[in-house]
Amino acid sequence: MIARRTLAAALLLTVGTLPQIALAQQPAATTPQPTAPGIRWSKEVVPIASGEWTGPRLADGQPDVQGFWSNTISNHSNFTDPQAGPPGEPSGTAKLPRDQRAPSRVSDPADGEIPYRPEARALQADFARNFANPTKPEYIEPLARCAPAGVPKSFMWHGYELRQYPGYVVLLFDSGTRIIRLEDGPPLADSIKLWNGDSRGHWEGNTLVVSVRNNNGKALFGRYGDFMSENGTVEERYVFDPEGKRFNYVATFTDPTVYTRPWTATIPNRRYTDADEPDGWHYDVQPVNIASDTPRYEHHERICVENNGPFGGGAVGVPFDGAVIAR
Repeated sequence: MIARRTLAAALLLTVGTLPQIALAQQPAATTPQPTAPGIRWSKEVVPIASGEWTGPRLADGQPDVQGFWSNTISNHSNFTDPQAGPPGEPSGTAKLPRDQRAPSRVSDPADGEIPYRPEARALQADFARNFANPTKPEYIEPLARCAPAGVPKSFMWHGYELRQYPGYVVLLFDSGTRIIRLEDGPPLADSIKLWNGDSRGHWEGNTLVVSVRNNNGKALFGRYGDFMSENGTVEERYVFDPEGKRFNYVATFTDPTVYTRPWTATIPNRRYTDADEPDGWHYDVQPVNIASDTPRYEHHERICVENNGPFGGGAVGVPFDGAVIAR
């Protein structure tokens, strides 16, 4: 089954202003080599320590981490064995020894497994068993119907853009948009449940610390059906390296109705820039139609609602390039 990519559009309607301008430009660095075409994955997860931020800052004092990013180890086919493929469709590397593939995204506990309660494990296993041949609507992954990918799967489905505004960090995913508020405010009522939850954050040096509440529990973590319920909460730490070229997403999930104890996931990410070649996945951008000596790219908004459009497309039959009227 192939999940369709969804609309990453609501930002401008919600925020309505341009991203902040950095007080200082990124420090000069060695020009990176363009990436080769196609999707490339790494099996390494490089630790990044929390500490002081020494890079450029924005006008409101936030570390300037705006730009295009993508996770480095795999898509959402398999949460605990990221490069082994989805249920019933083992990848070419699945036959290799386990240490020759990327480690589990579950960094705690040490066995790399989500500590499900028995009844929750049975639900997850039932979904995985029926994934390849779904005979009931509940066996179809919500992302395949263009529902928002939610937390944390959005980080595993294509590259994404991070923008910053005074008081906000905004994540423009290929499967929806998350807005992280950096200011205090009244919490949402417990009865309000959202695909991406309600995110409130603050900066601690090089680390964006975010608390996610009000999850609706409908999104799955991947094609094996891993999940949290509407009672789940997530404490996220986005730990950026000093050069602002990488960050690790480190998230602790707590849900006593699903797990026997809190557990932590780690998802490594790297930045993509104009020095990289657009590849349709990590750096999924299109040239901006502006005359300039410097190439500029933007991530296209996607129109994706249930049963609308094939894989790789927006609205039915609308091409990425060329005149729409000519289709």
